[in-house]
Amino acid sequence: MKVTSTGIANGYWEDRFGKFGTELSAEGTPLRSIPFKIEDAPEGTVSFAVVLDDLDSIPVCGFTWIHWALCDLTVTELPEDASRHDPSLIQGCTSFHSVASDESIEEASRYGGMAPPDKDHQYDLSVYALDCKLNLKPGFYLNELIHGLRGHVLSHTRLSAMYRAK
Repeated sequence: MKVTSTGIANGYWEDRFGKFGTELSAEGTPLRSIPFKIEDAPEGTVSFAVVLDDLDSIPVCGFTWIHWALCDLTVTELPEDASRHDPSLIQGCTSFHSVASDESIEEASRYGGMAPPDKDHQYDLSVYALDCKLNLKPGFYLNELIHGLRGHVLSHTRLSAMYRAK
């Protein structure tokens, strides 16, 4: 299984998906979600779970920053900005609802774009092919997703690219 994105150029997520984009929430959170395509999913795949996170955030805020979490995805391709325009997506709570940010669970349960404060950061898009649906509710927490994955992952892949700080 592999995942690709037309939102990457020269190893970097394009500006519009992060803090240099023009579509921001009132709090300044980037809102235009990344496009991606999943190929060669294993036989028996019922749904996908997806997580976009930033491990380089640990020295800055003390934890891995979650930028997007999806479950029960049944399509293999999401277009750019699907987070705001596809009501069928089951989106989990991101780190924009945390001790480091003050959005409500409802506000933070969508794509929250890349905004590295100190240096260029690497952002990882992890995709899990599952043999079931997880049946989580919108606003689920990442730990609920991880617990649900146990015993159901048929395949896992990751796509990594950088986003510039300046």
